[in-house]
Amino acid sequence: MRADWDDLRVFLAVARGESLSRAGRALRLDPATVGRRVARLEEALGARLFAKSPQGYALSEEGQRLIPHAERAEEAVTGGLEALRGEPGRLSGQVRIGAPDGCANFVLPQVVAAICDANPGLEVQIVALPRVFNLSKREADMAIAVSRPPAGQLTVQKLSDYRLHLAASRDYLAAHPPIATRADLRGHRVIGYIPDMIFDRELDYLSEIGADSVPLASNSVSVQLNWVRHGAGIAIVHDFALPAAPEVQCVLVDEISLTRSFWLIRHASDRRVARLNRFAEALALGVRREIARLECLA
Repeated sequence: MRADWDDLRVFLAVARGESLSRAGRALRLDPATVGRRVARLEEALGARLFAKSPQGYALSEEGQRLIPHAERAEEAVTGGLEALRGEPGRLSGQVRIGAPDGCANFVLPQVVAAICDANPGLEVQIVALPRVFNLSKREADMAIAVSRPPAGQLTVQKLSDYRLHLAASRDYLAAHPPIATRADLRGHRVIGYIPDMIFDRELDYLSEIGADSVPLASNSVSVQLNWVRHGAGIAIVHDFALPAAPEVQCVLVDEISLTRSFWLIRHASDRRVARLNRFAEALALGVRREIARLECLA
């Protein structure tokens, strides 16, 4: 027996959705049909492509080896359809991006919406998690990270620098002692990351602001910013998030100013996938422009 494109298409949907129901919604098929198609493909190939668990369908070693070949088949079919429709270069299909929640909440929505407006056949999933993504397990097609990963089977591209400052709400500042120097911070409640859940050394800001403890802590940038907005304390805040919180203002700007970077990380094998290359190029350009725009508004 041999595998056909339709079954490979179902395989890709299950790999990306990690469940028969999510794949079925993407393909407009019922989950039972999706399951039968996966079983048919496994029989045709003589290999077990997924390991089923309470968490869903995870790729087996054989499934991980099949992914890049299935994606090249997808690319070929997509390219052929684009050529027939007279739309060469138009992006389509599904792309999943993993990103830290600050970038995912305040930068990517606008960038991805603009890319999708220009490419109506494109579907984009943003997975916002405060941790490092495992691309080898195909948790995402590409990921944005806050530090350059060690050498591996990856391609890495710097997207943009971004800046952070110490900030508090105007109501908080009006109700508490003034902050004129770093020494004044000792009289204020600091908001930050849960120390044992900091997933990247670039997020460890405590030593840079001279704080000994974090009375209010969360692994989510969005939670931290909402605490700041509601006057709970002071925190290091992304400049690109400040336009979304007009009641928040920076303090000690000349003394405390941090610069970090976003990196786009992809599977090394995806360099041959023209569709993902075009998407990555559009994403990189959009992220740079959006961060520059938001920081100008801050």
